[in-house]
Amino acid sequence: MSPYPGQGNYYRPSTFGGFQFFPPVIKWLLITNAAVYVLFGVLGRMFTIGEVPLDYYFNTYFGLMPLDHGFYPWQLITYQFMHADFMHILFNMVFGLWMFGMEVEHVWGSKRFLTFYLVCGVIAGIFQLILAPILEPTSVVTAFGQGIPTIGASGAVYGVLVAFAMMFPDRYIYIYFLLPVKAKYLIFGLIVFGVLSVGGQGAIANLAHLGGAAAGYAYVLILARRFPFQKFIEQIGWLLSKERNKARESKHEDVVEAKVYDIAEKRPKTEQELYQIKIDEILDKIGRGGYQSLTEDEKKVLFEASKKLN
Repeated sequence: MSPYPGQGNYYRPSTFGGFQFFPPVIKWLLITNAAVYVLFGVLGRMFTIGEVPLDYYFNTYFGLMPLDHGFYPWQLITYQFMHADFMHILFNMVFGLWMFGMEVEHVWGSKRFLTFYLVCGVIAGIFQLILAPILEPTSVVTAFGQGIPTIGASGAVYGVLVAFAMMFPDRYIYIYFLLPVKAKYLIFGLIVFGVLSVGGQGAIANLAHLGGAAAGYAYVLILARRFPFQKFIEQIGWLLSKERNKARESKHEDVVEAKVYDIAEKRPKTEQELYQIKIDEILDKIGRGGYQSLTEDEKKVLFEASKKLN
């Protein structure tokens, strides 16, 4: 079944059903990244302190520096908004974030999407900090012992790509606007290419890409309650909760305990609780069969829920 009437399985951004061309978070991410690029990238190269361009200081303090070469915790966030050149920001923002993130934000809502995006970027940075010195040392330190900053939103964008592929696996993406390839195959191919590229001599932070992809995959699995050992973890949590409840109940008299139990068990669910249960069931269904498995009524319910979260 097509996600949208008249579109088939081909990916074409649309305003159908109220879907905006630029949902809130993606709009502000595009604006923020563009502004930072102009300020740090363009103007930073035009002005100097002494003979040192300003962008050197920007990259040193706001790019992601290696752990023992000027790393600061805030860099795990700030490096995501910095880009090396126009093509770098163009591919990340337009051919990555906007093309694939638009529908993910519409389904999840803006708050959840922003959290997801930043978390993927942070975990991508952690992968780069920990694994790059071991697997890609030339991307971390120069031959003269100077730290090399990692910049760019690619790690977070890879998380978005993986989320899109998991939610819309059979959606066709046009490569060079000519060759249609299903999203699941395209994204999987990019990840395989990234794995094979680890250890190369290029300036691409492959481990950050893979870290963002891994974060995106884990996030969607957890959201869909399909994470490995999820049932086991839930059972452990249930047992621990049960033991805590027993300990609390033992402090009260039997009559009071029975009244509390009856009220808790027989209390009718509120309209909000029933609505949340319905949303959870729809998200579970997306996790099992992708967005295209939803009925039109379920898509409308999910869209209305996403507007409330925005």
